[in-house]
Amino acid sequence: MHTYFISDLHLQKQTPQTIQAFIYFLTKQAPTAERIYLLGDLFEFWIGDDAAPMLGAEPILGAMQALASQVDCYFIAGNRDFLVGEQFSQQSGFKILDDETVIDLYGTATLILHGDSLCTEDIAHQQFRKQIVTNKEWREGFLTLSIAERIEQAKLARMESNQHKSEVTMDIMDVTEAAVIDAFTNNGVKNMIHGHTHRQNIHQYELQNNEKATRYVLGDWHTSASVLIAKDDGTLTIDNFPI
Repeated sequence: MHTYFISDLHLQKQTPQTIQAFIYFLTKQAPTAERIYLLGDLFEFWIGDDAAPMLGAEPILGAMQALASQVDCYFIAGNRDFLVGEQFSQQSGFKILDDETVIDLYGTATLILHGDSLCTEDIAHQQFRKQIVTNKEWREGFLTLSIAERIEQAKLARMESNQHKSEVTMDIMDVTEAAVIDAFTNNGVKNMIHGHTHRQNIHQYELQNNEKATRYVLGDWHTSASVLIAKDDGTLTIDNFPI
């Protein structure tokens, strides 16, 4: 048995090759798995479940639902698609989990999350999380706008995000070690899997009492598809498939 973890596909109409690669994964590769976990930023932006047709998401949701009829599928929202809701869950068949969820991965307690909550030195992003991503009142107000208005706001937010990235170092946008250690300790785990940073890697840690811990970072789907494969024999590997 095995389980797949993926994140940071950033699907949009302008990247049809990535959409095709994802649908291929859903129809050809993923059905062999026991479970699938998608850890956020599936879409470049998601402005509400009612906007799925305008965003061209219906074929994607249909392929996801077909897979979910065969395999247990789960979704954690990222900072680009935090507005997914119950309609998305019903149309895709993916069950929405809270960020920072601990799962039983073949006998090992494992923390899964999108990952941006660990980037505590990126002050601007943490303010964005507090004021918008985790702000129920803001989300409810945004969803009362017309779809056209929401699209314009999403485009503006992307421009501001790109500007922010050009003004700070990559290290600032990466996770902070103190936040990682806190996440291990507070959740009582020694395994962690996340995306967000696009820095595919496997990091080893030594916690208190000389306990070993491992953090698995998923890559994006820009030039290749990053897939973490967890097997029931306890091995975890990250593979890349061409797009």
